[in-house]
Amino acid sequence: MNDRMTVHRDGKDIYDIVLEASFGHLGEEVARFDTKDRKLCIVTDSNVAYLYQEQVQEQLIPYCKECHSFIFQAGEAQKNLDTVQELYRYLIVRYYDRNDILVALGGGVVGDLCGYAAATYLRGIRFIQLPTTLLSQVDSSIGGKTGVDFDAYKNMVGAFHMPILVYTNIETLLTLEEEQYSSGMGEIIKHGLIKNRLYYNWIKEHAEEISRREKGACQTMIWESDKIKRNVVEEDPTEKGERALLNFGHTLGHAVEKLTGFKLLHGQCVALGSAAAAYLSAKRGFISMGDVEELCQTFKQFGLPVSLKGLNLDINKIIAATKSDKKMDSGTIKFVLLREVGNAFVDRTVTDEEMKDALIWLGGGQA
Repeated sequence: MNDRMTVHRDGKDIYDIVLEASFGHLGEEVARFDTKDRKLCIVTDSNVAYLYQEQVQEQLIPYCKECHSFIFQAGEAQKNLDTVQELYRYLIVRYYDRNDILVALGGGVVGDLCGYAAATYLRGIRFIQLPTTLLSQVDSSIGGKTGVDFDAYKNMVGAFHMPILVYTNIETLLTLEEEQYSSGMGEIIKHGLIKNRLYYNWIKEHAEEISRREKGACQTMIWESDKIKRNVVEEDPTEKGERALLNFGHTLGHAVEKLTGFKLLHGQCVALGSAAAAYLSAKRGFISMGDVEELCQTFKQFGLPVSLKGLNLDINKIIAATKSDKKMDSGTIKFVLLREVGNAFVDRTVTDEEMKDALIWLGGGQA
């Protein structure tokens, strides 16, 4: 297996997304970047390092001058400027220069943090994405959005910095915990909802194969989701317009994520936010409540939540948290709704009362 698609910007090739069934061709891919006299630093977390760090290092060593590994404690709590500073120090004492390369091995936390460090170290050096979670393979590794959390605010500090390669080994999905795999499905279902109804229907029709992590189904699914993300990013690389559609489910989802102290996974919060956004779309008369119920059933089929019951969250605090989201524009929330399944749009008129209504419908309390 070797599926490859190229991401473009202004008509120029920027980087390739490569799908493989192992890390066996990684060294050859990296060698394309004239790495023989360069240093490579694998940036990963403690969980992923245990599984894949040695495999990746073995692949890279023959193709570079030196290969190091920076390993930090796993978890969203480490995705901050303190960890970035530790990485800066690690690179400085090993004399990394602008021609050397960072290699992000892991999920979204690793990719975002490593990407931000690459964007800011010496005003920018090259980096490679090796996404190992389903969520990172279809979302965070593609598009060049990097960043870290600041206090309780998710991805509040960041930069746009494109990788030079995204190398996806789909075999890494087999080592994912069920909850992590399910989380990735939150973004995948979102892709179909905002851009491609046929793909959304395909996901529903192949739910059993996807849940069993069958290689063929996973390969097709990752490819289609990557294509949707690639096409949106090419049209709007710095999120000035079309790319905002990828934030479907994220306005309320990020607020829930923050208020639960990141105890819920990102894809779980996207599912909750997507259900609420679909409900608002139905209340506005764009889609039917039947569509909303079907959408919720699809999320539930993959183990994703569509109810706030049991979370003990104050609806008013959720709404207040949306006001500090980085997607605000001049005090206005850019809320993504569905004109129809497979066709999303940005709306700037969603009111606090409408959000409150949707959150009550989701089972939220203390309104």
